[in-house]
Amino acid sequence: MILAPPGSAKSTYVSQLFPAWFLANNANAAIIAASHTSDLADRFGRRVRNLIAEHAETLGYGLSADSAAAGRWETDNGGEYLAAGVGGGIAGRRADLVIIDDPVKSRQDADSATVSGRIWDWWISDVVPRLKPGARVVLVQTRWSEHDLGGRLEEAMLTGGEQWEILRLPMLAEPGDPLGRAVGEMLWPDWFNASMLAQAQRDTRTWSALYQQRPVPETGDYFRSDWLRPVPTLPPRESLKVFGGSDYAVTSDGGDFTVHVVVGVDADDRLYVLDVWRQQTASDRWVESFCDMVIRWAPMGWAEESGQIKTGIGPWLDRRSRERRAFVARDTFPTKGDKAVRAQSIRGRMSLSGLYVPVDAPWRADLESELLSFPAGKHDDQVDALGLVGQLLDLMLPPAKPPADAPPVDTWDRAFKRATRDGDPENWKTA
Repeated sequence: MILAPPGSAKSTYVSQLFPAWFLANNANAAIIAASHTSDLADRFGRRVRNLIAEHAETLGYGLSADSAAAGRWETDNGGEYLAAGVGGGIAGRRADLVIIDDPVKSRQDADSATVSGRIWDWWISDVVPRLKPGARVVLVQTRWSEHDLGGRLEEAMLTGGEQWEILRLPMLAEPGDPLGRAVGEMLWPDWFNASMLAQAQRDTRTWSALYQQRPVPETGDYFRSDWLRPVPTLPPRESLKVFGGSDYAVTSDGGDFTVHVVVGVDADDRLYVLDVWRQQTASDRWVESFCDMVIRWAPMGWAEESGQIKTGIGPWLDRRSRERRAFVARDTFPTKGDKAVRAQSIRGRMSLSGLYVPVDAPWRADLESELLSFPAGKHDDQVDALGLVGQLLDLMLPPAKPPADAPPVDTWDRAFKRATRDGDPENWKTA
């Protein structure tokens, strides 16, 4: 399974070059190549056929004399090739290799339960029975949704289904990148330039699915998409009460990120994410970034977890904060309950007032993707940091109470007593 962004040349390698190589190395092999439409499948078939005709001497085989059709031809070494649209009939054919290149053509199709169900039925009922013993299958696609063919096959792996070797190539490298890239390094800088990156990150679902190959739910399970409110600009700093929170990672090369997040609260109790710092790095780097954010935003308070990390890093963090004059009151919260419980406070505030995020912030897409995927997503470090801020807000900004000298609420029973005292005792309707 090869998962890569649009424009990464995956079809060139898999659907055009690979079949010609495979037939050169596997005489008498039969290939079935499918794509979301029969026209696209025929186009790939035509290119493979022309490639073989042009390089027959190098490949060591050629086309049979009667191979004129684009999507159905044979080779002079006993090979066969059939192009078909996904969902189309392939009855009567057997395959040593099946290539499925982008089984859906649009997000609308990917989000459709009817379409995804039809593709899954085609895979189970048509493709799998056509595989010869020892046959190979290559699925190459851009991810669209949790329920596309790649997603359903990955889900089946968890319940004892066929085990796939998965090559996931996100536009920006993640920890453990299969190409050995540094975290955040571009897949193909000459093609995926800064302008394309900025455009891709404007829509969270597009960025996470098509470009990072990690689809998120359309609405979210724990955090809902309609709670996230993109805004073109942030309110003036002086109009906000500012707070911060950190989720510290244990090691620089583990699976977790260290996250610092800064949140502003306006007079109407609306939450604004002002800044996010997120890296998988050593403690000296994130200590300095903590000081940078405190100096920049001058928060009223900062939330962090108690435990082993604070015990080990706390003295150093204190010293660097004093040296750099990055002063802020830090409140620690125990690690209690599961992550969903600890995030409940910030979730409640988001459900009432939303979470406002600058639309052009470079960290917006990753933040929203993690929120909408929680608690099933791969990473939850930003959720943890926001959850800590939520717990801090409960301490710093409790629900407003009426002043002590405020008059009592004029309830119906008080009004009734006043009416019967000042007027006709039978005139209860006045109250």
